[in-house]
Amino acid sequence: MGLLDNVKRLFIWWGSQTLNTQLWTWRKGVKVGEDAAGNIFYRNADDSRRWVIFKGEAEASKVGPEWHGWLHRTWDMPPTLQPLQHKSWEKPHQENLTGTALAYAPPGSLRAAVPADRRDYEAWTPE
Repeated sequence: MGLLDNVKRLFIWWGSQTLNTQLWTWRKGVKVGEDAAGNIFYRNADDSRRWVIFKGEAEASKVGPEWHGWLHRTWDMPPTLQPLQHKSWEKPHQENLTGTALAYAPPGSLRAAVPADRRDYEAWTPE
């Protein structure tokens, strides 16, 4: 890692953790667990702060519901100690796909793989 990369890490947070967050985590962080996506969750010694170090791009929707609840103090026990009971009808967690090629495109959308049949549309032409 070059000098420019370290300078970038002082200010740019979306690629990974900043240098300051890494130092804070190294000094004060107690690792609580890791989710299936590779994100690592920490708290400080008195549990007054909780945070996540994302694997890859920092995108909040990458955090599943069990860890989201722990981060926001919906429950005190982390999922490593008390796993969340999922219902049979629940779908697995999926990150926000907006802005990606996998985003939902409704029928008739210009982004749809196959354009909709537009027989009901008649283009206007000037006289």
